[in-house]
Amino acid sequence: MLNIVLVEPEIPNNTGNIGRLCVGTESRLHLIHPFGFQITDKNVKRSGLDYWVHLDWKEYQNIEEWIAVIPNQSRVFLMSSHAQKSYLENQFQDGDWLVFGKESVGLSQEILQKFPNHLKIPISPLVRSYNLANACAFVIGEAKRQLLK
Repeated sequence: MLNIVLVEPEIPNNTGNIGRLCVGTESRLHLIHPFGFQITDKNVKRSGLDYWVHLDWKEYQNIEEWIAVIPNQSRVFLMSSHAQKSYLENQFQDGDWLVFGKESVGLSQEILQKFPNHLKIPISPLVRSYNLANACAFVIGEAKRQLLK
């Protein structure tokens, strides 16, 4: 099982879509406060449709609370546009933690400094960033492809 981590997500539709993606890929979703929304049927669950009841998810009040549950910090991968290594060059393992930042600014320097493994998603210089749900889909898709070999 992959662990998908959203740090301070801001847009409920993205989180709902990522929740649906996690159900479909049998991944666990970890949400770290503060959120830019409340988890309600109207917000997040609407995007996840009726799949939200099947979602394996946990929420944490802050980064420290989340870090305390990670059994092997060497298997935590932070997505950053400033990383040198592409997620396509990484060898994923069952149980890995794939960490995505909030939509407006990504992951803070403080969080990036806590873990050494940073990965980027290749992108044209004409585009500033991908939608968070799409970025998650790219990385989860590649990790699952490797795990199912």
